Amino acid sequence: MKLVFIYGPVASGKLTIARELGRLTGYAVFHNHLIVDALAAVFPFGTEQFVRLREAMWLDVMREAAESKRPLIFTFAPEPTVAEGFHKRVVESVAAGGGRTHFVQLTVPAVVQEARLTAPSRGEFGKLRSLDLLRELRAQFEASERAMPRGQVVIDTSVIDPAGSARLIVEKLGLPLLASCPQNGNG
Repeated sequence: MKLVFIYGPVASGKLTIARELGRLTGYAVFHNHLIVDALAAVFPFGTEQFVRLREAMWLDVMREAAESKRPLIFTFAPEPTVAEGFHKRVVESVAAGGGRTHFVQLTVPAVVQEARLTAPSRGEFGKLRSLDLLRELRAQFEASERAMPRGQVVIDTSVIDPAGSARLIVEKLGLPLLASCPQNGNG
């Protein structure tokens, strides 16, 4: 089982690329906001209960997927409420289930990130959409990102579109394509 762990800053295209990668490979997409939004309905973001349960649920799903031999794509935006060493616990949980974790790092220049922040697609989940808040929190986000391992694949999403990014991930990680998705991207 492979876990493709896609991480990057706010508005770098994580979910868009994950969905395209899932379409090409058949891997399930486990977007971090699925758990974030569920827990935020009960506990305020960043509270002790929220932080503890969020990590436990993320890790439980990843471990169960590994044990079930179910390939998975996980999207993640490093930020200060995530406990230090989270990525190491992901690797350990997936390995305990017989799987392997592959890190994909997305980057995006601040000017492009800010332009994307108010895109209507960001309203699908409770994603950050405030330019003022992004600017206020940017240094904290950047510090959290520095704690992550360098990706096996690093993509500047201002240069490569989502479809091209997904194809690059497939190529660099040696992921299998679904029969209905030709490698040339025309399917």
